Parts: sequence; structure tokens; C-alpha cells
Amino acid sequence: MDFELNEDQVAFQDLARDFAARELAPNAARWDAECIFPVDTLRMAGELGFCGVYSPEDVGGLGLSRLDATIIFEALAAGCTSTTAYITIHNMATWMVTTFGQKALREDWGPQLTSGQKLSSYCLTEPGAGSDAGSLKTRAEKDGDGYRLTGSKAFISGAGDTDLLVVMARTGEAGAGGVTAFAVPGDTDGISYGRKEEKMGWNSQPTRAITFDGTYVPAANRLGEEGEGFKIAMKGLDGGRLNVATCSVGTAQAALETARSYAMERRQFGKHLAEFQAIQFKLADMATELIAARQMVRLGAARLDAGHPEATTFCAMAKRLATDLGFRICNEALQIHGGYGYIREYPLERHVRDTRVHQILEGTNEIMRLIIARRLLADGAEQQIR
Repeated sequence: MDFELNEDQVAFQDLARDFAARELAPNAARWDAECIFPVDTLRMAGELGFCGVYSPEDVGGLGLSRLDATIIFEALAAGCTSTTAYITIHNMATWMVTTFGQKALREDWGPQLTSGQKLSSYCLTEPGAGSDAGSLKTRAEKDGDGYRLTGSKAFISGAGDTDLLVVMARTGEAGAGGVTAFAVPGDTDGISYGRKEEKMGWNSQPTRAITFDGTYVPAANRLGEEGEGFKIAMKGLDGGRLNVATCSVGTAQAALETARSYAMERRQFGKHLAEFQAIQFKLADMATELIAARQMVRLGAARLDAGHPEATTFCAMAKRLATDLGFRICNEALQIHGGYGYIREYPLERHVRDTRVHQILEGTNEIMRLIIARRLLADGAEQQIR
């Protein structure tokens, strides 16, 4: 069991760290305050391969493992949580298009998405179907050589500013088995976008509702076969859960480093904060929890790469643990800064706001516990979950 990174992983980590320090960190506060979606910076990330990290090489992706992806995304998240989180969503949607899309669709959209020249959104959640995603109502009715989409999606990252929508719609009976996946150009007739949501965090990426009113989609834009959409969506979310978990880890690492530096510089009662045992214990717990979260994420990624029968369970574990601990570490870092942590001159309040949503999206942490518990209590699972 080797916990060390190989030469290629270190090289990608260094590349991502350099990009984060040069392009993300200096702009993160302004993007947050002014709600700027940094499309040009995203395209720069695409030039480095970061928009198609685990998409196939034949369409311009890097073809890396999910473990490699966690290393890259962690390094990027230290620069800007919100922007990196969008990059991970784009990677998830791009992987779905390039893995399950038909030949012409892959050849047309694949290189544009993996290069970052075109951006994508993942459209599963609906106003009445959040945690209960299998109950989605958006319909896709057959119409000649294609389908007509009718319905609405909610809380879609990038919506209104992205070029391709990966949409889950119902083509059959109620339940997960009646869902089909489609790749829909964002400017197709019959698509309208709601107002940009005003959010607590994740302000460098827009979030909007989407309405489909008889939107025509060619059959060639279907991903997989009819009825396979929910399975495709869940396969995407296994990686998506690792992605948001690793964004929490990267942000927590940045918060810990900021808190450590502050504790060694700030003086109260004639001593540096770092000389007080209460602060030492707090930093020690933060560091320990950060390492635990990182290793859980990497274990989940290794299980997913290996096709482990309980990979979904391990991804859920990683998402639950890392997002809970990541938020706690950021909050503790803010606490160490006292009143300074609460003002925007320091990045801590932004770290807290940005990581809070990680406990909600890609399946709430309560749903993660449900996934884990169901598998843990299933016959024979005790031999696989260990």
C-alpha cells in the first residue's frame, strides 16, 4: 500500500497549483463579490487539459484516472472553490457526453468540451425532484427522428452561460427505469432560463432554472439507450461526489494554511496565538481531519477506478466525510481569526460560504448516509465494505 504520488501525479499537481496561484487565487474574491463567471479563465484551464481530465483521449481528454482527477481538483480548489467546483461539474457532464454519446455527437462536441472552448451543464434536479431524483417530471416525447422535451430543471450550475446541457428526461414509466439522458445545445429553440439565483456562496458560477417548452432534440443526441438515463446520471454522480469532496479538501487545506500563518503572527496577551494550547489543539484536530478526509477521497477514487462492487458506497462515504470535515475546518479557521475572519479582507468567510453547499449538492449528506446504510445492511455487503 503506497500512499505516495507518482511522478506524473506530482507533475499534474504542480501544474494545477501553479495555475491556481497565478489565475484563480488573485481573482477569487473579486469574482465572488461581483458574481463574475470567468469564462476566459475556464478556457485557459481547458488549454491545460483541466476541462477533460478523465474524458477519453480520442476526443481530446487527458484520459486520467479518478484518483488523478482528485489530485488536480484539490490543487485548483485551493485557489478558488467556486470556479473549481464548476470545472468539476463541466468535467462530469463532458465525461457523460464523451462516454455515452453517439459517434457524431462525440466527434462534434467532444473536442470542444474537453478543450474548454464550449462549456456544459448537468441538468438533473427539478423543483419537485431533488433528493428523490428518480421522480423527475421533465418528459421527452418521441417526435419523428427525435424527441420533444417539456418540463423544468432547477439549481443548474452555469445555466444561461453554457453551451451544452446534459438533461435527464422521462421517456417511459414512472421511476428510475423510465429516464433517458440527452445532450441539448443551450441555445435550442424552446429553452428559456430563469433569473440568476442570489446565493450564499459559489458566486463565480451562475445558477438558474431552465424551462423546456417543446424543445426538439434529435435522436442522435441521446446518451445511451432509452431508459438508461438514470444509471448514466448515477455513474456521473459517483465521480461528481468525489469531485465536490475533493473541492472541500482543497479549500480546507487553504484555510488551514491561512490559519496556521495567522496564529504564528497574531499576538494577544503578550504571546503569539500559536503559543496557546487551545489554538494548538484546534490546529492539530484540523490537520488530522484534513488528512483523514483526503485519504477517504482517494480511497473512494481508487475503488471507482478499480470497478469495485461497492464503489458507489465508498464515493458516498468520501463525499459525506470530506464535505462535513472540510466545512468544519474552514469554520474553525475563521474562528481562529476572530473578527478578522468575518470580514472580506480575509478569505475565510468565503471559504465557509463556498464549502457549505458541498454538504447539499450531488446528493445531500443525509442521502449519502442512506446509501451507505442500505448497502451496509444488505446481504453479503459486510465482506465488501471494509
